[in-house]
Amino acid sequence: MCGIVGYIGNKDAKEILLNGLNTLEYRGYDSAGIYVTDDQQKGHLFKAKGRIATLRESVDDQVAAHSGIGHTRWATHGVPSVENAHPHQSNSSRFTIVHNGVIENFAELRDLYLTDVSLHSDTDTEIIVQLIEKLTETENLSTLEAFKKTLSFLKGSYALALVDNQEPDVLYAAKNKSPLLLGTGAGFNVICSDAMAMIKETKHFIELMDGEVAVLTEEEITIQNSEGKTIERASYTAELDADDIGKGTYPHYMAKEIDEQPAVMRKIVQHYQNEQGKLEIDPEILDTLLQSDRIYIVACGTSYNAGWVGKQLFEKLAHIPTEVHLASEFGYNMPLLTEKPFFIFLSQSGETADSRQVLVQINEMNYPSLTLTNVPGSTLSREARYTLLLQAGPEIAVASTKAYTAQIAVMAIIAELAAKADGLAADTDMMHELGIVASAIESVIDDRDFFEQLSLDHLSTSRNAFYIGRGIDYYLVMEACLKLKEVSYVQTEGFAAGELKHGTIALIEENTPVISVITEEKTGGHTRGNAHEVVSRGADSLIISMEGLDQPEDAYVLPKVHPLLTPLVSVVPTQLLAYYTSLHRGNDVDKPRNLAKSVTVE
Repeated sequence: MCGIVGYIGNKDAKEILLNGLNTLEYRGYDSAGIYVTDDQQKGHLFKAKGRIATLRESVDDQVAAHSGIGHTRWATHGVPSVENAHPHQSNSSRFTIVHNGVIENFAELRDLYLTDVSLHSDTDTEIIVQLIEKLTETENLSTLEAFKKTLSFLKGSYALALVDNQEPDVLYAAKNKSPLLLGTGAGFNVICSDAMAMIKETKHFIELMDGEVAVLTEEEITIQNSEGKTIERASYTAELDADDIGKGTYPHYMAKEIDEQPAVMRKIVQHYQNEQGKLEIDPEILDTLLQSDRIYIVACGTSYNAGWVGKQLFEKLAHIPTEVHLASEFGYNMPLLTEKPFFIFLSQSGETADSRQVLVQINEMNYPSLTLTNVPGSTLSREARYTLLLQAGPEIAVASTKAYTAQIAVMAIIAELAAKADGLAADTDMMHELGIVASAIESVIDDRDFFEQLSLDHLSTSRNAFYIGRGIDYYLVMEACLKLKEVSYVQTEGFAAGELKHGTIALIEENTPVISVITEEKTGGHTRGNAHEVVSRGADSLIISMEGLDQPEDAYVLPKVHPLLTPLVSVVPTQLLAYYTSLHRGNDVDKPRNLAKSVTVE
């Protein structure tokens, strides 16, 4: 969600902050702002509701700054407005702060400590900065002391960057549950909630851990834990290229990321291939997995939908019972666990707050965990026992596409290797099958013009739509309907086709689009029968089938792939339909309303 940037050094801080915020647009936001200190050590605050472009218009080009902080806000406490936008300042304007996360006890702190202080916003964040100033005035504390004492009062999640205008050559930072990185360079240091925000400035980052406080100057970074002990931590090199986060010749990131999926399949195979040309992962992961009696896949949104396909892979290939759970539900309504559970966390960003709160509990129980993520060094990656990377490259569009297919591909590799390690008669050659998948995806993408016309003919004016399927196709349509509703705002539902007659068919009206997906031989005839049922009720029926199961009436026929890998191919038409429906409805394809890419609060 919200994004943080901070810079102190020998370059133009103002432009670096604005560029960093522009890079973080993909995370979702409704307002933005920066605070910079100029060469005369005078502070300047600029805030705007809406896009970074609007903020740029409000910034004084004549200000030459060497340090500052910036923020993109996703409204939680208080409506989107200039007043509620970050950065927030104390009443004297001495202290300026930006904040990601949610302070659960902000009202209690306000009523306990700040009854005599005038507040200027509806945010929980302002309570933090006003309390810091109050402590410096009433208890004669230094900025660092007041900052740390204020942190001790806070309950909830936070990533913070603080400026004291009496110390313009210093930045302060702290975190708890929300992600925050410190970047290092020659003659400068930075703060960011995502390495992509500062990748043009540096590739060297230091992870700030929960409960730690950092003090940054141009030349050094000092990190302290909650007891005041100085922490020495080496930096790591971010595996990102500034060119990877550009759109190139594409009009939208979503279009680019859909097109990248064949390359992602091939990169995954290459990455998990050993010197002998065989697929391989850390044998300790396989050993631990095979010692378990049940897999629990924990995820949210698109990753949750991928998890259901993963369930099929683990159960059908490796014969391991598998459950799939929503992280937001699992953490507070944990089911009765088996004796030897193994947890898999799926997260594109590796920063999903709902999943992290489950992982914290799992770690306390000392159960083994594996994170599949796209972001090395992310919170879920660091805190899980094991990590396997998706190798998908940066995914910028809010609506996930290539991360979904990457998660399924990596789970397919794990499932096959687990099956073979357990001596099961698994004759699948996953490396070969994923190569077939990559070619199949390419052929579907080549028909993008056909899907654009299909979206114009059937979805461009509809207010609602349905996807139906059975078995593995049902798991696929869960993702298909999410993608369409995310970016086009068409009210879309994905149903098990056999459930239509148990209630849902009452919603079918004249010309209601109903898209049936048929890739499974044993259920295909039944789904086709359900498609005929809705036609008799006036539905506008489209059938997407797989080669060998197709009939002349079908709208599109998919290239044939392994039966357990069909979602990797059948999802692509649904991604293209969502993209073109959104495009022709005039929506912001990459940044749908009310949505954020990285959900870092529960």
